[in-house]
Amino acid sequence: MQKKIALITLDSQAVFFYALQIKDLFGDIIEIDTYNIQDRSAFSVRKADLYVISTDAFESSDDINKYLPLDSNMVEIRVTFTKQSLRELLSLQKGTRAMFVNLSSKMAIEGITRLNQLGVNNIEFVPVYPDTKEIPRLDFAITPGEKRYVPPFVTHIMDIGPRVLDAATIVEIALKLDLEYLLEQSKFKEYFSSIADNSYNFNLLFGRSIRLESQLEILMSILDEGIIGVNEENNVFVCSPKVEQIIGIKRTLVMNRPAKQALPFIPFDECCKNLYEVKSRLIKIGDTDISLSVTPVIRGGKYIGGFAVVKRFSDEEYNQHKLRMQLMHKGHKAKYTFDSIIGNGPSIKKACDIAKKMAVTNGSILITGESGSGKELFAHAIHNHSSRRDCPFVAINCAAIPDNLLESELFGYEEGAFTGAKRGGKLGLFEFAHKGTLFLDEIEGMSSNLQIKLLRVIQEKEVLRVGGNKIISVDVRVIAATNEDIADMVEAGSFRKDLYYRLNTLPIVLPPLREREDDIMLLFERMKIEFGGKFMLSPEAEYAFLQHNWSGNVRELRNYVEYLTYMNIPVVNYEDLPPALKTKPSVAGQYKIGMKEKAEIDMFLKGIGSRTEEYIFILTQLWEATKNRRAIGRKAIAKEAERQGFFITEQEIRALLLQMDQFQFVKVSKGRGGSKITEKGLQLLKKLN
Repeated sequence: MQKKIALITLDSQAVFFYALQIKDLFGDIIEIDTYNIQDRSAFSVRKADLYVISTDAFESSDDINKYLPLDSNMVEIRVTFTKQSLRELLSLQKGTRAMFVNLSSKMAIEGITRLNQLGVNNIEFVPVYPDTKEIPRLDFAITPGEKRYVPPFVTHIMDIGPRVLDAATIVEIALKLDLEYLLEQSKFKEYFSSIADNSYNFNLLFGRSIRLESQLEILMSILDEGIIGVNEENNVFVCSPKVEQIIGIKRTLVMNRPAKQALPFIPFDECCKNLYEVKSRLIKIGDTDISLSVTPVIRGGKYIGGFAVVKRFSDEEYNQHKLRMQLMHKGHKAKYTFDSIIGNGPSIKKACDIAKKMAVTNGSILITGESGSGKELFAHAIHNHSSRRDCPFVAINCAAIPDNLLESELFGYEEGAFTGAKRGGKLGLFEFAHKGTLFLDEIEGMSSNLQIKLLRVIQEKEVLRVGGNKIISVDVRVIAATNEDIADMVEAGSFRKDLYYRLNTLPIVLPPLREREDDIMLLFERMKIEFGGKFMLSPEAEYAFLQHNWSGNVRELRNYVEYLTYMNIPVVNYEDLPPALKTKPSVAGQYKIGMKEKAEIDMFLKGIGSRTEEYIFILTQLWEATKNRRAIGRKAIAKEAERQGFFITEQEIRALLLQMDQFQFVKVSKGRGGSKITEKGLQLLKKLN
């Protein structure tokens, strides 16, 4: 795109001379409008990208602000002399006295000062200009192209030619128009070498160039990738040491040679022709797979070179693996082994034996068991017993996250995939778990759409991020867990049959705690040690533990042990037990609510937040079913909600039921037994209403 310069000077001849210099250097990439004070054109300057102003054009900054737009991009003209002019002046005899004739007093004094700075001290100059009141009677005059102002009586005139723009002015114009790349062209270098200048700006640029080259050398030496750079003619000018290691070609054989001959497998010609980047292309050199990217360098719409980045594909995989290993220190690590599983009963021992045999395979595993029976514990142990033990273990609860969020968590997303997406996108858990294990708890809570995507990932070992179009290969072992009868769900059509059979390749069924009577007190003692409990159970209290139905399994037992530890009673009698362990329904099916249960209800009410209406609706449906002497499941509750126009999903109902089951407000039965409200739940419903 052409840049526009407004050039403003005092004199009409000077403005065209400076314009000619600038145009000769910058060429057609710029357009110059000229203005001067003498013909008053400087008082109606049109808008431009840059305003180049001579020092004598305006009297003050107020005048500049008056005629130019505020906050204009400006360059002040600084002039100098050619080296040829200096040689002519320095050839004069020392002590020579001469007029220095210029357009104005300011320009004459500036010219004399500049010549003194450049070492012309052999001449005694006397400034002369059109308005000089007392013109000295000298027969010798020196002028920078202003012979018209030399007094008529002077017989000897040396015209050293007009002053030219100095290097600092040219460099500043280039920098402010973002055209600094032009300064490397030969005509600029020739111009700079022809003028008499202290070369400060030029040396500054040269020094910066040297520093950049040094920094480039340092950068190339520390990068794991190989870097190859070519100039505008696609000749190799840089080649990092890593290139030799990666592609096995000595640097001395490629430097300063055409890339097409030295490195024919790198598409520099393609980049030069099409001016686009070649991204992540896989090529084979010998027996090595190489990942290759080529980026063209474009200035002013023209190709001035390019850089290629090469790296071994195996190195890239290894580096990704190292990064994933770091995630293990952020929680993505299995914490338990089979030694963490406590139990001497035959059912739990059998489950452990089956799990150990399955751990050494790579097949998908489905762990089935009631809530609190140790499904996640087994998943951790299986991972740590497998060949993937040194790789990430990632766990997620499918029922605890809404579908749209669960999809992005599992599969990741690209930048801009949806409102609020992170810049740069996000890796999904399948990518995090590469080479390791992904544990999907409560798999039955996953929607049908996500089940289809999960099946594809397990079968094809490929992931497609949300909003993406690039297939990502992953090597992940999936362990799924459920507390539902998936076979029944398949039969009912709420779980995909193909996914069920894919997950159920290696099934493990965990026994509930009520079927592990021999392990109850063993677990009790281990948990008591863990919590630091010093109490003992009376025979009646121990009998209550053994007779309890343990609907919450090991998790429920753990809660009771923790409770009794905090009670700090040396001997726990039957009366000291938590209400659920000692309360039995009366003939009327009612019992009194104690102070502790009232406190638990009050505590629960404080934590329900804005979901009061959902709890009331679910408890009301359970109470209506109880009065009609029938059980009701979450599907029926969801259907009734839809009929009444009350918005709540089946997954939400399930989550709320499980939460209330832990507080014993409801009793959730396995399979098709449905859920029932307890007396404690009725008290909660009354409070909510």
